[in-house]
Amino acid sequence: MTAIDPSSLDSEARRARLFTRINKADAWFQVLGLAWVTPILKAAAGDNPRAQFSEIWRLLGVPVLAILVFLVGWATLAPTVQTSLGAIPGPAQVWEQAVNLNADAVRTREKEAAFYERQEERNAKLVADGRAEDVKIRTFTGQPTYYQQIWTSIKTVFFGFLIASVVAIPLGIMAGLSPTANAAINPMIQIFKPVSPLAWLPIVTMIVSAVYATNDGMFSKSFLVSAITVTLCSLWPTLINTALGVASIDKDLVSVSKVLKMNTWTKITKLVLPSALPLIFTGLRLSLGVGWMVLIAAEMLAQNPGLGKFVWDEFQNGSSQSLAKIMVAVLTIGIIGFLLDRVMYALQSMFTYSGTR
Repeated sequence: MTAIDPSSLDSEARRARLFTRINKADAWFQVLGLAWVTPILKAAAGDNPRAQFSEIWRLLGVPVLAILVFLVGWATLAPTVQTSLGAIPGPAQVWEQAVNLNADAVRTREKEAAFYERQEERNAKLVADGRAEDVKIRTFTGQPTYYQQIWTSIKTVFFGFLIASVVAIPLGIMAGLSPTANAAINPMIQIFKPVSPLAWLPIVTMIVSAVYATNDGMFSKSFLVSAITVTLCSLWPTLINTALGVASIDKDLVSVSKVLKMNTWTKITKLVLPSALPLIFTGLRLSLGVGWMVLIAAEMLAQNPGLGKFVWDEFQNGSSQSLAKIMVAVLTIGIIGFLLDRVMYALQSMFTYSGTR
């Protein structure tokens, strides 16, 4: 009879625990768009390296190769296309302008820091001389940096998206639970859902200008115009998917709620929302994507602060670097849109059941 080596058993147990952790982490790698990390970890742990390298090639190698082919094609064809602003910039020119925008942001931050340092020194001297009444606090008024414009757009889209969600989810629950409410809400959805943000924008601008005049602070007139336009255009996917999710709840569960004599609040929180969450989150993801696209158009048309205004200003500028800067903004808009979707997908994975977790 062959004795079993205890050390080999410990090694196998450790290896099994390692693969268990890798498999658990894989669910989040999928959420974050990092599915290629899992086969790398498995290959490093010694799990059939040949098969894992095949997965690495499919999940990482092929996308990277496709991006390289795209960049080579872009660099080759760009100089052959002439526009009113010159030839289409290639990847190198776009990267150069991205570096320049970052350098401009650094210089602006340095100027802002120097401005406040001088102001603080001046005010401290006035106080020391007994002239406290002459102390003045001024705000730095330099041009917003590229990063500040990105942050402005992100704040605006999330504010508009939050308002849309607060309105759409309760209305969707009402429409899903009550055929009468659905009959009342559905015509409004069919009429207003196709309306372009360009049609909403002048209406919103006039209303906000009439009732809200200030342009200072976070809730400035321009901020509210963009955010409300986002709200009006992005609430429909959430409303429709919420209503569909609620209406699709198993009728047996509804019957059980009646047998248990659940009140409306308990029925919604304990039965309706948990069952409808997957479709609600699908609607939220669609709404956030729509809101992001709408926001850029609204900022361009209304000249409100943000990435849309940056694109329009560069178009109007018409310098030799403008087209490259516009392409930097386009890539930024696309990357941020992808990240926003990943954020919503991560939240969906946290709050809804998935068979992979």
